[in-house]
Amino acid sequence: MSSSSEARRRLGERLLNRRAVLGGLTGGIAGTILTLPARAAGPEQEPAAAGQPSDRDLLTFALNLEYLEAEFYTYAVSGHGIDALGIETDGMGTPGATMGGKQLKFEDPMLARVAEELAFDEQQHVKLLRKALGRYAIAKPALNLGALGIGFGSDAEYLTIGRAMEDTGVTAYRGAAPLIRDKETLGTTAGILADEAYHMGNVRLLIAQKGVQVKPVDGKDILPPPSGKKFFAVDDRAIALARTPREVLDIVYGRPGASNGGFYPNGFNGSIR
Repeated sequence: MSSSSEARRRLGERLLNRRAVLGGLTGGIAGTILTLPARAAGPEQEPAAAGQPSDRDLLTFALNLEYLEAEFYTYAVSGHGIDALGIETDGMGTPGATMGGKQLKFEDPMLARVAEELAFDEQQHVKLLRKALGRYAIAKPALNLGALGIGFGSDAEYLTIGRAMEDTGVTAYRGAAPLIRDKETLGTTAGILADEAYHMGNVRLLIAQKGVQVKPVDGKDILPPPSGKKFFAVDDRAIALARTPREVLDIVYGRPGASNGGFYPNGFNGSIR
């Protein structure tokens, strides 16, 4: 046999061996894929540890808060709620009406522009969380936007309520972050947290510029000037404060340990309430 014929024979053997190996690998991979359990759709992709809320529970908790913010800001700029814009508010749990909201005639044109953006952003947060929860999305619970007796009477009232909502919202997302297991869910909530932090910084600066006096919502609260000394609500490490779900509920229900009240006459929908 010539040297060229021998070289062709050896090349052919190597190609056949490579095809056999690749065929085995392909078959093995395909078999593995077919035997892997299907990953569940939605935020409940990994089981929660004993005593810990699931990702779905945390998103549901956040949606309760976003309903409140979206309703407050939307009423302030338009005189109606988010359902008038075609945003869905039905779902699991007990649905409820929104009370105490009305349109505010802003004195400051700049604040009016900020208010429009705030309303839009919070509406999108509601839609985003409802989409993430899918068929598990909760209904908007009963809301009392006039729970504190202020909010729609002046620019200062609007900023007072907005500041309390934004600071509480940021700390709620910050507190939930270490508990979230699914990366996609964590990415969604991180994006919302960042936007809420933009809101918080803007509102706190407006409060300082306008000299609006505000009161703490709890013992953790860090007030902006003139009531406090810090423009940013962060700790000594320059990290945003965190609140547990119970601490958040104590604020929005108006008293520690309550199961309803304040902005939520019938409480939250979902398992964390």
